[in-house]
Amino acid sequence: MAQGRSAGAANNVVLVHGAFADDSSWSKVVPLLKAKGFRVTTAGNPLTSFADDVAAAKRAIAAQDGPTVLVGHSYGGVVITEAGNDPKVVSLVYVAAFAPDAGGGTESSACWTRQSPAQSPHSTPEATKGRV
Repeated sequence: MAQGRSAGAANNVVLVHGAFADDSSWSKVVPLLKAKGFRVTTAGNPLTSFADDVAAAKRAIAAQDGPTVLVGHSYGGVVITEAGNDPKVVSLVYVAAFAPDAGGGTESSACWTRQSPAQSPHSTPEATKGRV
């Protein structure tokens, strides 16, 4: 996030959804923000990799015409932490979101590595003590 910028001047809002959602999760929020005069963009995470999700957010930021508020929900918080280091970004908003320490976005993404249930260490009989 750019240092020394005033969030009050931002007319743009970029919304980043969580891992088990899509842009439609913001469907009730977008019209409310637009009614207040904000230019609203949803950055559709492809959910193919952390790097791809950050790239999608960065593309959405690049398309803005000035100061921008970046909003993330759930996993989107990790994405905005990484993508928010852009001169246009004046504020990061975490809505029930993961908020890694500054500089910890990439390292924190290790917890988002996709595994099938069969690969998950939590699905083994040892981990579940025989429970399914």
